[in-house]
Amino acid sequence: MLHNKISVIFTFFVVFTIVSMSFFKVAAFAAPDPTEQFRPFIKKVTDLLADPKLKSLPKIEQGRRIVSVVREHFDFAEMSKRVLGQQWRKLNDSQQKDFEDLFTTLLQYTYISKIDKYSKNEVEFTHQRIKDDRAEVQTVSGDHDKSINVSYVMLLRGDQWMAYDVIVDGVSLIRNYLEQFNEIIKKDGYDGLVKQVKDKINQIETEQKNK
Repeated sequence: MLHNKISVIFTFFVVFTIVSMSFFKVAAFAAPDPTEQFRPFIKKVTDLLADPKLKSLPKIEQGRRIVSVVREHFDFAEMSKRVLGQQWRKLNDSQQKDFEDLFTTLLQYTYISKIDKYSKNEVEFTHQRIKDDRAEVQTVSGDHDKSINVSYVMLLRGDQWMAYDVIVDGVSLIRNYLEQFNEIIKKDGYDGLVKQVKDKINQIETEQKNK
């Protein structure tokens, strides 16, 4: 009788294990393809950049419109965390949110607002790499005279691939800011960094309003 019970339990365990393994395999294969998610997103961004209605707006408003679309597949919280490195863990929740807003605005003015010059360029998706919940989608953007290699480094958030770094011709946006911010923090502290970022934003806003 005991032998029979053990046999039944063992059989149940084997069946449960097989079913569980099958479920996790299906779940793994069900993960969305990063390139196929990013392809329509990039088209949406380039279509926006080419829209004459956008170009008729003031530069600051153009940047806001672009950011509102870019947020669909860009994780600005993750980007903010990575550009601060160890400093991020020293901030409370409110400070982290304030810095995220500040850094997003800085990107809006210094990076995102400049991509309109690539709006007429064709984007070719060339390769992708996936490892667990991370992926990199590589593209080439350009015209007949010059091409630019742009890679998007992403994390899987639920069923959405969210970019947290952009690598342009081998130069990482996150690493570039991390190195600059670390130097400022070492010299002037975190408060000094915040002040410099705010000053830079105010400077750009003033310049754009005067154009």
